[in-house]
Amino acid sequence: MSRDKSLRKPPSYLSKISPFRALNGCLPFSSRYYQNQRSERASSMASVCASSSAVAAVASSQKNGAALAATKASFLGGGRKVRQGKWATKTARRAFSVSAAAVPERPLWFPGSTPPPWLDGSLPGDFGFDPLGLGSDPESLRWNQQAEIVHCRWAMLGAAGIFIPEFLTKIGILNTPSWYTAGQLEYFTDTTTLFVIELILIGWAEGRRWADIIKPGCVNTDPIFPNNKLTGTDVGYPGGFWFDPLGWGSGSPEKVKELRTKEIKNGRLAMLAVMGAWFQAIYTGTGPIDNLFAHLADPGHATVFAAFTPK
Repeated sequence: MSRDKSLRKPPSYLSKISPFRALNGCLPFSSRYYQNQRSERASSMASVCASSSAVAAVASSQKNGAALAATKASFLGGGRKVRQGKWATKTARRAFSVSAAAVPERPLWFPGSTPPPWLDGSLPGDFGFDPLGLGSDPESLRWNQQAEIVHCRWAMLGAAGIFIPEFLTKIGILNTPSWYTAGQLEYFTDTTTLFVIELILIGWAEGRRWADIIKPGCVNTDPIFPNNKLTGTDVGYPGGFWFDPLGWGSGSPEKVKELRTKEIKNGRLAMLAVMGAWFQAIYTGTGPIDNLFAHLADPGHATVFAAFTPK
């Protein structure tokens, strides 16, 4: 930096004169004044440099913040293009572009959830729900699948036996006792004999089902009538005239899986329906059809909360 001519040193003889000696540092041409001016100019230049550095740092942080914001928007948008800020560079957009993880292409019990590895969607009614890990072992998974099928079928029969007779009795076509008090009626024999007969028959059927689980197809031939053979080879789906009279299980694999999935879904709904009818009978003393008609007659008072409110 060139020296300013207006701040050149004063003549040396002036410093020997007492008035000027007293004013040394105050006059424009004094050496102390010159040194002060140089110090002030150096401080001013340092302030300007510091301000420039601060502005550059702020601009750099804004660039980085814009790139990070673009990265977040790209991630949350599932890899879609997002409008960038005016200071986001092409390099930043290329460096920070990410995509969301792939979602399984099948319906799940909770959208966006990750199904466990042992539920790969090959089983009917598999929606990736196993929070307790009951199917992590292959043998347990196979057993639980067959147990669910049997419970679904029994529940559908039970729901039909609850709702249909009660509805037909309600409209005057039949005159049947309540399903909840059916065990109190008298039959052709005592309850102990009925229990033993039921134990033998159900035990024989369950034994053959267990043998089919261990060795699929080993019970397809009727032990009493050898000419009567079942056509199904999948465990739990015997087929044949008695179990598939309409031949629905002999279509394409996609159609068969769709029908089996519908069976599982209806069976799960039936299990909930039977449990709901049982709770209704306990707390209200009447069946589901009677409760439905009572609610339709007085929707404001005959509700689910009426059983828990004091009268």
